[in-house]
Order: sequence, then structure tokens, then C-alpha cells
Amino acid sequence: MSKIDIRTTMKEFLGGISDSDRHVRSLAACQNLMATKEFRAAEVVMIFLSMAKEIETSTLAIKAWGAGKSVVVPRVDWGQKRMEPVEIRSLDVGMHTTGPGVKEPIEGMVVPLGLIDMVVIPGLAFDRRGYRVGRGRGFYDRFLSQQEFAGVRCALCFQEQLMAEALPCEPHDVPMDLVVTDREVLRCTKGVVGGRSGGIRS
Repeated sequence: MSKIDIRTTMKEFLGGISDSDRHVRSLAACQNLMATKEFRAAEVVMIFLSMAKEIETSTLAIKAWGAGKSVVVPRVDWGQKRMEPVEIRSLDVGMHTTGPGVKEPIEGMVVPLGLIDMVVIPGLAFDRRGYRVGRGRGFYDRFLSQQEFAGVRCALCFQEQLMAEALPCEPHDVPMDLVVTDREVLRCTKGVVGGRSGGIRS
């Protein structure tokens, strides 16, 4: 299946989830992530702010603040096709919506990449090697490939978005260390806390 076909199929799947199911299953996925050693050890967590129909991440931000963590979110430069990590202290104050319904901070302190312990990453589909199919703009691949970033790369998605077969990938694609769904925690690469290669479930 091509990336175009995968994107079409997964957008249809996400569009078909009811708001109530999305909320309940998102909460379960966030709870699974918050229970990992990697999340508990992280002091600075970068979280994507959900678009409509995506898995919801607001619980992660609220729980991270409650645990004394710093929360960082992407601010996008659509012209340069790049994003920068900006610290936030609220999900509502000082925010606006840009691009295809992306919520982001109007202003805020840009956090050096080397200080970010974990990035929670969106996507339309993931495989058990940790590779992802995003929406085709390449923002996260460019961001994660920067040498200054040495944190944990963590995908958050619904179980149906974790594919049994290997996804098509290209040399510039950056694999995840961790894929967390509403039913499973999958460790994909070496170098994560408590993780081993080969897809070990927690």
C-alpha cells in the first residue's frame, strides 16, 4: 500500500470515530504513555496539539504540568516548512489556529532542542519498527533529524493506526523509539529507558 493510500484509509478511519469514543480512547492512550518510565523521567515534554479528528493530547499537558514538568508545543513556520519548540503554560491563553486547523502559541520562549527529553509525535499510521506516515509535509522528520535533539521520540495513536505490515519508508524518515496506543506500549529502538530493540511491550 502506498503512502497516499495509507493516508486516505487512515483519514477515513479517524473521521469515523465518534467524539465520545475518541475522548475515551484518547484518555486510555494518554494514561498508557504517562505510565511509561520514559514519560515519568522526562522533565521537558514536547506535545503536539491535536487537530480535529486526531487523538486528543490535552490530558498529557495537564498531567505533565501537575507533575512539575515543562510543556513545549510546536510553533510552525509554514513558509519555511519548519517548526520551533515553544514553552506554554496554558492550553487556551495566548493561542491561535493556523494552517489546516493547527493550534499553536502566538508567542513564548523557544526551548533549545537539547533540553527536550521527549517529543510526542502525531501521525496517520505507524509500524512495529517505529516508522510513520504523517500528513506529507515533513515537519517532524526535519525537526527530529536535527543533531541537537537527543530525547525520546514517542508516537501517540489509536491501535488501528499501528500497522502489522511494514510501512514504506525513505532515507529521510526518522523512526520512533516508542509507539503508544490506547491498548499497547511498543518499544521500537535501543536507547529508550527500559527498552530493547525488537518491539518489546511494557
